[in-house]
This record gives sequence, structure tokens and C-alpha cells, in this order.
Amino acid sequence: MRIGFIGLGIMGKPMSKNMLKAGYNVTVLETSKSAAELQAAGAQTASSPRTLAEQTDVIITMLPNSPQVQEVILGEDGVIKGAKPGSVVIDMSSIAPLISQEIAGKLAEKGIDMLDAPVSGGEPKAIEGTLSVMVGGKKEVFDRCYDLLKSMAASVVLTGDIGAGNVTKLANQIIVAINIAAMSEAFVLATKAGVSPELVYQAVRGGLAGSTALDAKAPLMMDRKFDPGFRIDLHIKDLSNVLQTSHEVGVSLPLTAAVMEMMQALKVDGLGDRDHGSLVQFYEKLAGVEVNR
Repeated sequence: MRIGFIGLGIMGKPMSKNMLKAGYNVTVLETSKSAAELQAAGAQTASSPRTLAEQTDVIITMLPNSPQVQEVILGEDGVIKGAKPGSVVIDMSSIAPLISQEIAGKLAEKGIDMLDAPVSGGEPKAIEGTLSVMVGGKKEVFDRCYDLLKSMAASVVLTGDIGAGNVTKLANQIIVAINIAAMSEAFVLATKAGVSPELVYQAVRGGLAGSTALDAKAPLMMDRKFDPGFRIDLHIKDLSNVLQTSHEVGVSLPLTAAVMEMMQALKVDGLGDRDHGSLVQFYEKLAGVEVNR
């Protein structure tokens, strides 16, 4: 199975490296900033999405948002122009579910299968190869690609037809965003009341308030480490897709909308490229305190 990978960013680069470590033949775009690093690790290179698709059997995309995915797959020099009937496109980006369905429809006309397979876990789990992958598509295509996806992930779950993967990712992003906002409120309250956020964290993490998000983000908040594992700008993009989808299906999401406004305020303050754990700084600004150990 020959793999093409497009999108060697914070997530895509370590994901590609894990496929190489698992013994897969991987081709990346030579125009990528990380192409030389991947080539040194054993990857082949191609000059365009079209030529990459001509040389591979499964083409994976890991890109910022819907327009980039559409351009890379359906554009003038896109994957669709080079992929053969029977090839599989796996879009691991987080995009609008309806766009996934539209792209899959265009590919199907050419006999090309597609899975939408967004991930959760951020850069640390991408490096470890322990991501959670939420997949939409045909079961037979999923089964063919399961081992490949497992080379990058601890959990790979088929959640329904095309688009279901991205609906699941949107649900994931709601839960993560509101978790981070809740812990930010809690630690700012503790700080303002003169109680150690570190001791509050240790006290609650083993109870019902404990969560993977709490354990991943609370220590970084208290250590003032806001380097991007997952940028505010990208979470804004995801919540925009959440709210767009909620309007399309007729669902009110008031908590998501509130956190979206907090993130927009941080972006205005110039923090869009910081980690989404920076949500604590929204509350710190209101309370006039700083959360520390």
C-alpha cells in the first residue's frame, strides 16, 4: 500500500513519521517546509497533489479548513486529477461535514473512495502515535484502511457514513472547548479567593470533575506554557464549523457560542496563535489575577 500525505504541519509531520516507522511507503509534497525532514526519514516526494495521487494508492490530507481541502483534492492540479479508480482519499482535516459529503460525491464519480477521519489529541498524541480518530465512510473502505490509521492512533472508530467523522469531531471540539473554559473559571475563582489552583487541581482530578482535558491543560495553564499544541485560531475555525452545522440542522448551542466569543476576544488581543489553554487568560483579564502553581 503506497501512501501519499499532504499537510505536514504541527499534526501532519509527526503523523507521517509514524507511518514511516510502521513500514509504510510514504510520499509527501516536495514544496512542503518539512519535506526534506520527511525525506531524510525515508519518504518519497512528489511535485503536486496530482502527481502524488498518481504515485500512490491512499492519499491522506491534513489541512487547516474546508477551502484548502477542496483545492488540494478537487483543484486544477488536485488529487482527483491523478488518483486512479479504486484509490482512497482519507481527509484527516477537521472541516464542515457537508463539505466532506460534497468532496466524496465528486470523488465517487471517478471511482475513488473517501473517508473523513478527523483526529483529536493535539501535537503530543500525534507525536506519540496515540491520536483518537473519528471516521465516516463505507465499512469496507474503513476495514481496508484500519491498520494504516492505527499506525497513527490509539483509537480508530467508524461513526457512520461520510460526514459522520466530522460531526463527531465537532462534538469533540464542543466538549474540549467547554472543558477548558470551565477549568479556567474554576482556577481563576480559586486564585481570587486565595486558594492554590494546584491544590484544587489535585483535589478534584480524581473525582467527577476529572477529565483528560483537565490533566492535559491544567498543568500547562499553571506553568504559563501556552505554546500551541492546538491554536486558538484553529479552535475558532472548528467552533465556526460547529455553529454553521448547528444552524443547518436547527440546534441551539448557547455554551458553544459563548466560548466562541471568548476565543474571538483572545484573537483580538493577539493570542490567536497561542494554545487553546490560553482561554484562562480571558478570565484572568476580567478578574485581574494570574493563575500559577
